[in-house]
This record gives sequence, C-alpha cells and structure tokens, in this order.
Amino acid sequence: MGRRCTKSGCRESAVKTLTYIYSDSTAVLGPLSTYAEPHAFDLCASHSDRLTVPQGWTVIAHTTEALSNEPSPEDLMAIAEAVREVAQQEISPAPQQPEVGRRGHLRVLPRHE
Repeated sequence: MGRRCTKSGCRESAVKTLTYIYSDSTAVLGPLSTYAEPHAFDLCASHSDRLTVPQGWTVIAHTTEALSNEPSPEDLMAIAEAVREVAQQEISPAPQQPEVGRRGHLRVLPRHE
C-alpha cells in the first residue's frame, strides 16, 4: 500500500499532493508526488475533492487530462521552433582566462586593472 492521506483520522490511500505557496496565497493540488515531502500534504480522493482554502486564495488544480503523456501539436511546433532558433544562433566560446594557481576546487585568476 502506498502513502496514506495526511488528514487526521483518515486511513485512505493518498492520490494527490497539496502544496501551499503562502507568498502568493495559492494552493496547488496536483498528482501524488514521487516521495513524501515535509511541507506538502498527501490527500485521498475524498479530501482532495472537498478542498477549501482561505478566502482570497487561488487554487491551482492539475487534472489528469492536463497531464496527458502525449504533447499537443502546438507543443511540438513550439519545441521545433525553439530548436531552430538555437541552431541558427552563432555560439561563441567564452574567452579563456589564464589560471595563476589552483587549490582543490578553487582557482586564482589574474587581476585585471
């Protein structure tokens, strides 16, 4: 059996994870996370369906339809266009600075004045 709902007294299996973003007054209800996180709440189907948040807060609920495995044609075109743009850009290597000394992962570079 997987993780249980984090609501007090509930013994059902968790199916969704709830995360609060306090700075944005937002609650995000998405698919069950891959592992239990200390600042997230795993909820069963019943509790996730009855979720309420404080007045003025926004709920972002990811549905299974929005999480399909197949990309849309628009997604594929956007990816192809981004790849074309990157391929057309001239990539110039960063100028190499001579090292004065090295100690472990630290290195000393010459001073430019």
